[in-house]
Amino acid sequence: MTELTDVSEWIAQRLPALIEQYDVPGAAVGVLADGEVVEHAAGVLSLGTGVEATTDSVFQIGSITKLWTSSLVMQLVDEGKVDLDATVRTYLPEFRIGDEDAAASITVRQLLTHTSGFEGDVFTDTGVGDDCVEKYLGVLHDVPQLFPPGSLWSYNNAGFSVLGRLVEVLRGQPYDVCLREHLIAPLGITHAATSPYQAILFRAAVGHVQPEQDAAYEPAKVWALTRSNIPAGSMFSMSARSLLGFARMHLEDGRAADGTQVLAPGTAALMQVREAVLPALGHFGDSWGLGFERFDTPDGLVVGHDGATIGQYAYLRMVPSAGLAVAVLTNGGDASALYADLAGHVLSELTSVRLPAAPTPPADPLDLDPTSYLGTYSCDIADLAVTRDEDGRVWLDETPKGVAVEFGDVPTRTELVAYADHTYIALHPDRGMHRLYAFLGDDGAGHPAYLHTGRALVRARS
Repeated sequence: MTELTDVSEWIAQRLPALIEQYDVPGAAVGVLADGEVVEHAAGVLSLGTGVEATTDSVFQIGSITKLWTSSLVMQLVDEGKVDLDATVRTYLPEFRIGDEDAAASITVRQLLTHTSGFEGDVFTDTGVGDDCVEKYLGVLHDVPQLFPPGSLWSYNNAGFSVLGRLVEVLRGQPYDVCLREHLIAPLGITHAATSPYQAILFRAAVGHVQPEQDAAYEPAKVWALTRSNIPAGSMFSMSARSLLGFARMHLEDGRAADGTQVLAPGTAALMQVREAVLPALGHFGDSWGLGFERFDTPDGLVVGHDGATIGQYAYLRMVPSAGLAVAVLTNGGDASALYADLAGHVLSELTSVRLPAAPTPPADPLDLDPTSYLGTYSCDIADLAVTRDEDGRVWLDETPKGVAVEFGDVPTRTELVAYADHTYIALHPDRGMHRLYAFLGDDGAGHPAYLHTGRALVRARS
């Protein structure tokens, strides 16, 4: 306990200064080691109200919810009700997308590993009723197929809403009820909210956004994304300790703290096995498991997931070999830089594993000819235009569209410099990260087929 106590004292001392340094309004941090948890919080839940962030405050965990959805699916696998390599239509005959052949062949495993290949950033609001996830399947009928199923990794939110519907059908209950009955309650978690109506019963964080690029952060005008996307991470919120309770189950072979077997023996480890390899993107891991993001470091495996909603950013990292987990929950600012400082220190003090270094622009960038990369690449929520100015500098202009505008995303302009073959990096950081942009494939006309940012955006026009 001495090392964990030292780490706890370091966090208590440094967290207030770090959130000020990184312009984060409020944060909660928890560390699990040797079965013990320490937790700290600092700052405020909203700059509009000034309410203090405390360790029992709930923050939205965003796409970390996908690990919970994956766990619900794997419980069904444990029970023999789901075959990972069966098609989605085996369980959801009504599943349709724009490409009929792809819809008929996509498997449950491909949804879990983000390799299904259809457009994944679909945030259509289908209401707040218990049938909202069921209705969501209907809005996917015209969604395009970007690449053949199983041929490429591309982050897919929509696929996890489909998985949420699969869970609903096989359990005969709404998704959030499944969360409560099959994960939250068995894990003994007390500070978790699956909706705004539950979150209001806790000290709940409000996200903070910039009304325009480089402006000061202010409270978001919308608290959560649509309920139809809750299986993908639109509104699930909890305390850092609650998130660590979930992580502990995955570190202890599917057992809750009281010994309850939430996942069958061996299933938690199976979820962490490499299933798909990612393009070199820097701000993502190296590979993906059944729900889990994987960082294949020279020192050992780190698994976890990140989450982002409207001005709230969450991070979970686990070192299975050390039985350690760290959770960082925030409500705005340069959250990624805050996470890197905190989690980096925790891992260096309590394990032999180090977090991968975040990519930074090279002092002497490669001399790449960007001509073939110039053009516009699009997805359902944004257009990304890559241009070159008179001085030869390369720029990326991101223009949000559709639901992204409704949720407060604003146009941004970023200078890019060459980082590696077919890859550029943002010269200046965004929320503490220098993002990588990989140009992949061939559109048949001498240009890349995709601009990969974590999502594969299709080249739209020159």
